[in-house]
Amino acid sequence: MSEPQAAARAAYFVSDSTGITAETLGNALLANFPGIRFLRHTIPFVDTAEGARNVVSDIDRAADAGLAPLVFTTVKQPVLRRILSEASAVLIDLLGGHLTEVEQALGTTASEQMGQYHGVGDMTRYLERMRAVEFAIEHDDGQSSRALDQADVIIIAPSRCGKTPTTMYLALQYGLLVANYPLTDDDFPAEGLPRPVAKYRERCFGLTSTPLRLSQVRTERRPASRYASLEQCTRELRRAEDLYRRNHVPFLNSSTKSVEEMSAVIMQTLQLRA
Repeated sequence: MSEPQAAARAAYFVSDSTGITAETLGNALLANFPGIRFLRHTIPFVDTAEGARNVVSDIDRAADAGLAPLVFTTVKQPVLRRILSEASAVLIDLLGGHLTEVEQALGTTASEQMGQYHGVGDMTRYLERMRAVEFAIEHDDGQSSRALDQADVIIIAPSRCGKTPTTMYLALQYGLLVANYPLTDDDFPAEGLPRPVAKYRERCFGLTSTPLRLSQVRTERRPASRYASLEQCTRELRRAEDLYRRNHVPFLNSSTKSVEEMSAVIMQTLQLRA
């Protein structure tokens, strides 16, 4: 008889801005405890005392139902942090001590203006990211070869190996110009890379997967199809890996990696700078 599964522990990511920083840092910490299930709640734009008290009420209700929730916060205003600290929870201030350390190192006091982590801030940098997103959309799935010579990286892979999410993450997070190209049965008889990307080999990076995982993902899209069959997935992945090796294209298996991990490997391998 199997043991009953432990109840999920509530985890809150509370921010006075979008919540992306709190979510990213908080989840990075929680990832170190794979044996514990977490019920995650992201609460952005907590920028008033009333809003903070409403969050405390929500957290207290969760606490009444089980173990004390974990609250990861990047709220900057001291008055709001004090209100949040009244919750029946374990409060993890993701800025607290570190912000003080940076203030001491720079010899100045941090601004209490909200929303600076993911705001426009540096307009040049913001416009670069927006241009990168537009480039990624135009060049998704081999839709366009226009200005492909400007691409920082071209991701190539069989369908449903993670090309698009990795492309969009690199564009939005780092402002890189990324295109992606799908490998199909028509591309494999040739020894070289597909014609549209062949002359940019040094910028190409391949993705692969496991046949079972790829079949599962494709089945969600096209159940009971040849496209999703284990035989077809096995054939495509084997041919893709052979193509990568023949043309000296670096590649990785995406089946057990997040887009963040894949992006880091791609940037390191191709020596790309954000």
